[in-house]
Amino acid sequence: VQLVESGGGLVQAGGSLRLSCAASGISFRIGVMGWYRQAPGQQRELVASINIYGSPNYADSVKGRFTISRDNGKNTVSLQMNSLKPEDTAVYYCNVASVYGSNFWGQGTQVTVSS
Repeated sequence: VQLVESGGGLVQAGGSLRLSCAASGISFRIGVMGWYRQAPGQQRELVASINIYGSPNYADSVKGRFTISRDNGKNTVSLQMNSLKPEDTAVYYCNVASVYGSNFWGQGTQVTVSS
């Protein structure tokens, strides 16, 4: 299984970025797909997830600003990030879980928001 992330970068506060993650080598039924982030010195935290029915779940800190979506036919998950804040700066990781509980991670993509 390989997860390839794209879309990170440097943006000013108030700007937008869109992260995408493409999963390949999938031979199982995908369950929840999601995005996590880890800032320096902090634990990895859930940003947003979306189940197989398309129901999203968001961390309180990003509600109303971020939108997660998935394409089940293409095994992709995306994160539209608007109104970015400096505190959103982190390495963002794509996560894919099988319906049996196995978890797979992307390599991470850096998002930096300048004030």
